[in-house]
Amino acid sequence: MVCFFGFVVNHGGVVETQDLASVPGTNTEPSNKNNDARRRLQQIYTSQIGIREKTGKNDGPDVEKYLRFIGLSKGFSYCAAYVCWCLHEAGIDNPKNGWAPALFPTKRVVWERKQQKPIGAMQGLTTYNLQRTTPLAGDVFGIYFSELKRMGHCGFVDSWDGTWMISVEANTNSIGSVASPDEPGNPIRAGPGEGVYRKKRLIKTIYKVADWISK
Repeated sequence: MVCFFGFVVNHGGVVETQDLASVPGTNTEPSNKNNDARRRLQQIYTSQIGIREKTGKNDGPDVEKYLRFIGLSKGFSYCAAYVCWCLHEAGIDNPKNGWAPALFPTKRVVWERKQQKPIGAMQGLTTYNLQRTTPLAGDVFGIYFSELKRMGHCGFVDSWDGTWMISVEANTNSIGSVASPDEPGNPIRAGPGEGVYRKKRLIKTIYKVADWISK
């Protein structure tokens, strides 16, 4: 489906992740005017940690619950469906869409990684954050897959420290994934044990972050 862990090639680099499904208290306390909404949303998305697919084919009661919310049946990728379902349960407006890019309209994006061409003798590309903001718990992150030529996975930011992000996300596992643009209903397959996990990801692997609470 959508999600990968262990190591995954992304933007020509390596995505480093760690399964934190059993680690409590890794989130930071939001500190803006929308604290109550963020806390409510956080309680909802973390309550889903531990849910697993029934047969490894994007199925099972809870997985199908997410998909039904956006009008899809079992078998489809559900990372975005999970995000939309959680937002809905928290009373927050959402696109009700299973396509990950739909969660990142320009007006909602609060953090974005951009690539800058090398200068002079510098080798490789550098990245920078245009908005210079710090994402908060409950914001939605997106990851770009070069194989798909778009964002192919999303989930919730649970904490963000400048180098690492702790996330809660669905349609993933603790192993790794392979992108396959030939399977539009299930473009990224993570393998056995897929479900909802808490993860640790390098921020440099994140493509965009959207805020559906504050705006």
